Amino acid sequence: MKIIAFGLLFLIPFCVSAQSLPKGFVYMSDIDASIKKELRYLSTNNFIGKPINGYHKDMVIVSQKTAHALRKVQQHFIKDSLSLKIFDAYRPQQAVDHFVKWAKDLNDTLRKQDYYPKVPKSELFAQGYIASKSGHTRGSTVDLTLVHVKTNQEVDMGSTYDFFGKASHPFYKKITKIQQKNRLLLRTVMLENGFQPYENEWWHFTLKKEPFPKTYFNFPIE
Repeated sequence: MKIIAFGLLFLIPFCVSAQSLPKGFVYMSDIDASIKKELRYLSTNNFIGKPINGYHKDMVIVSQKTAHALRKVQQHFIKDSLSLKIFDAYRPQQAVDHFVKWAKDLNDTLRKQDYYPKVPKSELFAQGYIASKSGHTRGSTVDLTLVHVKTNQEVDMGSTYDFFGKASHPFYKKITKIQQKNRLLLRTVMLENGFQPYENEWWHFTLKKEPFPKTYFNFPIE
């Protein structure tokens, strides 16, 4: 589009703006762009093996309070040349519904050997790995790890993200002392900055005073 102003010709550039988020939500990159990200559910590198409904762009969205708390955590780690790396944060309800639908299809076991080799798919609900509601959908839960800033290599935590099994429990003993120490380091700093850990997953933390404790959102990640 062209416009005339004061006798001069200006060109208005075309630009694409991010979606308008609900009040109280922000893009993590707007608060701290140094935090790394790898949204697993945007890709095929996840326990289903396919992109998940509601994940349209590589954007980490969280509640504003969570973003500022994560910024404090990042400031702690960056001094030691470490950085947070987020695998998942806000998760729309449509993604949770996708998980539920997948779990009911017992024939779809594409990534079983990688993510749930010892857990029968028929028991994913009973053992608590899949549920119809998720704290992620409230916007103040994050799945994350640590990486070395210089190499971008993940710190060794002893099990992969989203692995369904005892090896993912924060205090699992059948890993090395260094791996145990790495898990404890992440857990300790998250606790110090107002996050509550989840006892079945070393990577999972929820802001203790989350702003939307009873609201499950469904806007897409765009």
